[in-house]
Amino acid sequence: MSIAGIDQLARRRHAFLNLVHTWLLVGGSLALFVACAYVFFGSGGIAYALVFGAASLFVASRVSPRIVLRMYNAAPVTREHFPAGHAILDELTRRAELPSRPVLCVLPSATLNAFAVGRRGDSALCLTDTLIRSLTRRELAGVMAHEISHIANEDVKVMAIADMVGRFTSILSTLGLVTLFLNLPAVLAGAGGVPWLGIGLLLAAPTIGGLMQMALSRAREYAADLGAVMLTGDPDGLATALAKLERAQRHHWEGMVLPGS
Repeated sequence: MSIAGIDQLARRRHAFLNLVHTWLLVGGSLALFVACAYVFFGSGGIAYALVFGAASLFVASRVSPRIVLRMYNAAPVTREHFPAGHAILDELTRRAELPSRPVLCVLPSATLNAFAVGRRGDSALCLTDTLIRSLTRRELAGVMAHEISHIANEDVKVMAIADMVGRFTSILSTLGLVTLFLNLPAVLAGAGGVPWLGIGLLLAAPTIGGLMQMALSRAREYAADLGAVMLTGDPDGLATALAKLERAQRHHWEGMVLPGS
């Protein structure tokens, strides 16, 4: 398989459609959040939701990657201890034209995993030690290019915003249903009508929001795969790495569901 076989016009068209898809999903998540706020607080709730949501989204999009790394106990690795990783990161940063080089970190873990945090100008790329030991240099370059693509496309910020909106939606849904439960005796006594449409929305909101968030994640993951191929020029390296990750994940779930399988 060769990168020369990729239709550049089709790639640009895919990138545009993926961008539209992304913002439709983000917009849909925001609309769902506002609708839940309206059901719970009335018309005034929309203004509160927009103000509170905007402030929270601003904070979420500015979270320092160092805070996230501390949560995972990930530590920066020096060039002397991981020269191959630093060499790959130097080249990928140059090709992706990032304004600053991400911090390379290693996380002690038995799982095969890699993730990126931060924004284009302030980011970090984290690899588990098991992943580093399990992949060849070619496969490692494909995985790191995938994460660099996330940073270059600001996917981390987009997913943080979507996650925050989803959490707010779930909180409002839970509060609304608890309030309904507490007022159920009065409703059954005929003190007021039952807002079935609002109740249905509050019941369905967490599931709908979760599905939109999953769809958004898939869209950004596929885009990052294509971006990785464009950065490395080596589709097969990424493909074999993803195959290893898939096998490891399948064995993990089999061990949890079918012990001793």
